[in-house]
Amino acid sequence: MRGLLVVNPRATTTSPRIVDVIVHALSDVIDLDVVFTAHREHAMAVGEGALESGLDVVATLGGDGVINEVVNGILRDGPGPHVPLLATVPGGSGNVFARSLGIPLDPIEATGMLLELIRARTVRTIGLGRADERWFVANAGLGIDAEIIAAMERQRRDGRSATPLRYLATTLDQYFRRTNRRDPELSLRRGDDEVDGAFLAFVQNTGPWTYLGSKPINPCPEASFDTGLDVFATRRLGVPTALVAATRMVTGSARAGSARGAIVLWHDVDAFTVRARHPVALQVDGEGMGERTRVDFTSWPAALRVVAPSLQALA
Repeated sequence: MRGLLVVNPRATTTSPRIVDVIVHALSDVIDLDVVFTAHREHAMAVGEGALESGLDVVATLGGDGVINEVVNGILRDGPGPHVPLLATVPGGSGNVFARSLGIPLDPIEATGMLLELIRARTVRTIGLGRADERWFVANAGLGIDAEIIAAMERQRRDGRSATPLRYLATTLDQYFRRTNRRDPELSLRRGDDEVDGAFLAFVQNTGPWTYLGSKPINPCPEASFDTGLDVFATRRLGVPTALVAATRMVTGSARAGSARGAIVLWHDVDAFTVRARHPVALQVDGEGMGERTRVDFTSWPAALRVVAPSLQALA
């Protein structure tokens, strides 16, 4: 089996010692090359190279951002049997994708699990989402969550680490001091169903949406790799609605608290469009994508084979 390990050396919990252990372990079952990413979108180019070289598996060591780039690289020409398997060892701050697949957070334990799965030739086929031409594995969003990610990216460029406490502080600062909570920018449309006057739109391809430390935050508790996309939107963003929304996210309940129609929840959606009256921030798998006035979201069932616990085995 020919493969590649893509390492983000700037990931939150990645260190040279961990990389060395993982490389030696994976080399026992994979004819392995290693690439360290040097800049944004580098991992996408590496994924494209793995696709062109006909590699069997591409593994990542890092967070959801490097996974997203690799996936967009190996799926450059779309899904199919020619696409390498994806394996992931968590090394970021959130690691939503790895957790959703049942991969241990500890990178050494995760590597041990991947070795067992690769030896047993065990894979899982999952659905993905697309925001325009960008694939995403876990989530996407327009509005405050993308604004928070943009603020966190600025802080990380200034040398500040992405801790749960910093995420919380940035969220509160964004909500109370910076986000427009009076004039809704967004409208959402799926077929003949339209929601006008929304402040934010969270899109989930799996659950949970994210984590605050070890606590799952799950606006769409039914979201799954095996269904279409789920959407969480709010028509109001005042404190009462925000408290109800936060309660639902933390408890994983779609009905906790009374929002009097302010919260919209869509489950298992094949395609929908979000429009904005003015450019608003977009995030995909925790990476800022700039500002948009329209995004077309689509669900792609059974789009990618991943090394993960499953009853499905390779022939």
